[in-house]
Amino acid sequence: MAPNKYSILLPTYNERENLPFIIWLIVKHFSESGFEYEVIIIDDGSPDGTLQVAEELQRIYGKDKIVLRPREKKLGLGTAYVHGIKHATGNFIIIMDADMSHHPKFIPKFITKQVEGNYDIVTGTRYTGDGGVYGWDLKRKCISRGANFVTQVLLRPGVSDLTGSFRLYRKEVLQRLIDACISKGYVFQMEMIARARQFNYSIAEVPISFVDRVYGESKLGGQEIVDFIKGVLFLFATT
Repeated sequence: MAPNKYSILLPTYNERENLPFIIWLIVKHFSESGFEYEVIIIDDGSPDGTLQVAEELQRIYGKDKIVLRPREKKLGLGTAYVHGIKHATGNFIIIMDADMSHHPKFIPKFITKQVEGNYDIVTGTRYTGDGGVYGWDLKRKCISRGANFVTQVLLRPGVSDLTGSFRLYRKEVLQRLIDACISKGYVFQMEMIARARQFNYSIAEVPISFVDRVYGESKLGGQEIVDFIKGVLFLFATT
């Protein structure tokens, strides 16, 4: 049987400063652990030169490891994953943020966990074990905890962190979930887990530390909170 291969989908928008560092860390941790991998960078027309940085990284690390699949403009996270999966050659997909809030050192732990229990999904959690959030003010922490509490009560998802976006999926599982999901933005990650429960996929958790963005602007605003509440109620009604 062929060894597993892991395709990391890395959607980017204005991540010129973060990209060299995150790629270096991904390469480092995969090289140390010996797992087969590729990184698929899906840049949505960043005006800050992110794509040019990605091209330079591809020259450094090789086209077999760094795959560039840019798009003309900002089209959203869900469609970025759809676009990335089409080009992924791995049988497992890892999704993570490119802004250094997700540390690649946790990826080998995800892989080990998946292999141990033959899970369909492994998701990072900020809310159990030695997981945590760093760099957030009290308001952000309260919003995140509050959002998680509401989703736990309404959706009973069986995982402790529903809004995280650092996960490992079997490729065919991710494809099916994306096909079933209709949410956009912040709620999309929650719907993925809600649908996974609906389809009886097995899910494991690995504690992670989440660090607020190193460079650039955070993307959570008042409108996102309103959209989130609407999204939770929609999922409550439909799953």
